[in-house]
Amino acid sequence: MAPSETLTAERILEATEEVLRRHGPAKATVVDVARALGVSHGTIYRHFRTKAALREAVAKRWLDRTSEGLSRLTAEDRDPEARLRDWLAGLFDAKRRKAGDDPEMFAAYMVLVKEAGEMVGAHLDELIGQLTAIVGAGVESGVFKAADPAVAARAVFQGANCFHDPSYAREWRKPGADAEFEALVELLVRGLRS
Repeated sequence: MAPSETLTAERILEATEEVLRRHGPAKATVVDVARALGVSHGTIYRHFRTKAALREAVAKRWLDRTSEGLSRLTAEDRDPEARLRDWLAGLFDAKRRKAGDDPEMFAAYMVLVKEAGEMVGAHLDELIGQLTAIVGAGVESGVFKAADPAVAARAVFQGANCFHDPSYAREWRKPGADAEFEALVELLVRGLRS
């Protein structure tokens, strides 16, 4: 890090990702992050009180990238069915890219996310909340039929589990995965329409 460069929490998180990529979550330390930034480990602790807090912040940042990317679809004013299809495709694409484009970081994040159970629950609630908004808009416009949009949204989310739960990541690159995804989305949308 250049002497005139201000150390921010964001910069620390970026460096932590690089350290995790190089060393893996089992061997990465706060000292490694500090060394990568050219500062003392005490400086890191001024931004993140503990190693666990730093690791949790990195995992949250990773999860937030997915939910932030999808949130724009929730707010759009267009056909709810198209929004639902795009949202599910966006979620699948984001998860597949994370797993396939940087497998080392994906493996590191899987460890970090397991350590941050409450945060994962909040992330899933946020995603289901986005889906609920889309399904609710569909019910209001008469495109979808659901007694409770929140219950229907949770069912859609759980129904598409094999296309966003990281434990299925190995399946996402197999031949036919896209066709299976499209068939599932069609089934889910048809169910909401009836």
